[in-house]
Amino acid sequence: MVQQSTVEFAGVWSPEEVDRFLTETTVPIRLACRTPRDDLWMLSLWYEYEDGEFRCATGADADIVEFLQSTADVAFEVSTNEAPYRGVRGRGTASLGPDHDKTQLKTLLDRYLGGTDSTLAESLLAPDREEVKIRITPEKLYSWDFSQRMSEFDDA
Repeated sequence: MVQQSTVEFAGVWSPEEVDRFLTETTVPIRLACRTPRDDLWMLSLWYEYEDGEFRCATGADADIVEFLQSTADVAFEVSTNEAPYRGVRGRGTASLGPDHDKTQLKTLLDRYLGGTDSTLAESLLAPDREEVKIRITPEKLYSWDFSQRMSEFDDA
């Protein structure tokens, strides 16, 4: 659960509802950062949300690793891809660390693919592939939910 004293909340959901949405939703996080040349950059990553932080993984040679080493400030969004739209956006700080045993990657493979029994998982878990953990600590979280005004699109 997000520590309310360290994170600013705004929007339609309580901190508990934000926590539940981010824990249960399995769409990628859209992450925005700056390159070393101060250009804007955005990408999507698989994530898990635990203890008030987003945890991602990527290859050590990915551009985002260099970008986050240069500037740790990020913005992000986790939102549904189909109507009715709802989600959480915010800003925070990213930190990097090694994922030598690929524990974070395995957790993400379980979360998004249901396990490691696939060609994609095998290629990502290859012994010669170096993996990096990305931890995003939110400073502000803003939630929105268009379910009421888009109720005609709600299949649930």
